Amino acid sequence: MTELFDPLELRGTTLPNRVMVSPMCQYSCEDRDGVATEWHRVHLGSRAVGGAGVVMTEATAVEPRGRISPEDLGIWTDEQAEALAPIAGFISDQGSVPAIQLAHAGRKASTSRPWEGHDPLGPEAGGWGVVGPTDTPWPYEEDAPETARLDQDGIESVIGAFRAAARRAREAGFQVAEVHGAHGYLLHEFLSPVTNRREDDYGGDFEGRSRLVREVTAAVREVWPDDKPVFVRISATDCLEGCESWTVGDSARLADRLHEAGADLIDVSSGGIVPDSHPDYTGPNYQLRWAEHVREESESDIAVGTVGGITTAEQAEAVVANDRADLAVVGREHLRDPYFTMRAARDLDATDELEGPPQYYRAFGF
Repeated sequence: MTELFDPLELRGTTLPNRVMVSPMCQYSCEDRDGVATEWHRVHLGSRAVGGAGVVMTEATAVEPRGRISPEDLGIWTDEQAEALAPIAGFISDQGSVPAIQLAHAGRKASTSRPWEGHDPLGPEAGGWGVVGPTDTPWPYEEDAPETARLDQDGIESVIGAFRAAARRAREAGFQVAEVHGAHGYLLHEFLSPVTNRREDDYGGDFEGRSRLVREVTAAVREVWPDDKPVFVRISATDCLEGCESWTVGDSARLADRLHEAGADLIDVSSGGIVPDSHPDYTGPNYQLRWAEHVREESESDIAVGTVGGITTAEQAEAVVANDRADLAVVGREHLRDPYFTMRAARDLDATDELEGPPQYYRAFGF
């Protein structure tokens, strides 16, 4: 028996196995309207066919100014939610759990797509003004968009946008809502002392800097069904030395506070707060040590997922079997192989533990 294919119970929802498709931006909304397309349906649907226990959308903006690029997926309108509903339904039909990452890019918003340079966009190119905890822009080499400091009304508007997005996601049929609090986007910008120099209730010490992500999580939990889980993705560390920054110890402490706010799982990543804030790639499972630390040091029983360099069935199995994390979150390997989970079942001699699509049984030895 393997443990990768053990179900995971979170509230009243059963994840059929411990593999999750990591949220991966596609930048593929054709009309810059945030509406999901056939690309999203096939991209996400094929990973569900491939057997993943949880299939997570890319970062899905809760308001227009919260998009990374004009081509980002959104859920600030009913039309966007209606386009996502059949995707969530197809994922469910394959036996996977449909999940959505709710996001706001903060001061890192209004850029072109990565394959188009990932440069800041001015109004003439379809860009927009961005927001952050202060008016300090993302440190582009040139042409940084104007950044507005969120005041109290602006903060309440952001919280309301997350709440409304969660309500739409619920109605669209998603079973997991994930709050994006990582990678230098808005909620992480408030968490980190590198970017949050406020002196009001949303700045200063840990309590103030963590207030926004806790209030957003509580707002999502407020409208999310009691029997369905809420995840929060965090950057466990800013990956910076020689300055005051967000640390893995802060993350363990935050995990407990987020659990109090209604979160059921912490999805652990790292970095992104400034351009040189990124983890050193040290090989497979290079971010697992931070997930393990959060899991061991938090005082609550909140579940933990880990991402980062998971490319083989044996790695994913070891993460769970050695009790280092509850969920193996697989990103780029899912881009290379949508059927990672079915392949894992074959490689671990566990095809009897995964109910994959019978149309594919011949290929995977079921």
